[in-house]
Amino acid sequence: MKVNEVPQDPKNFKGADKVKKLMYAVDKDGKYTGVNSAGWEAENTATRQVWDDVDEALAATEAQVKAGEISPVAYYMQKSLMDIALLAKYVGKWQWQVKRHMKPGVFSKLSTKMLEKYASVFNITVQELQSFGK
Repeated sequence: MKVNEVPQDPKNFKGADKVKKLMYAVDKDGKYTGVNSAGWEAENTATRQVWDDVDEALAATEAQVKAGEISPVAYYMQKSLMDIALLAKYVGKWQWQVKRHMKPGVFSKLSTKMLEKYASVFNITVQELQSFGK
């Protein structure tokens, strides 16, 4: 692909204006060079669909938190695009312990130190973590 053939199809999803992709193309001298690309339509469509799915799942999780079915840990884990295994590593707990922390009754009894670990991982305050969904 030549430099002038690198796709530059506009994106139409959240945060798209900040996303650029480095692609390599052949310049006029026949050498590979890096070129910023906005992407191409097929890639942009797939990305938009994935983010729509993420937003839909996040809304469902938020509703569960507000209904008192799960704790805010589950919401912020999902919002941070983490799974239980990764979150457990970040907070220094076993996966079964993190699963327990997703129960509202257990979450309400967590120590300040544990809440601070979660808040730090999620890049929020302890207050935001505790008051989410109320």
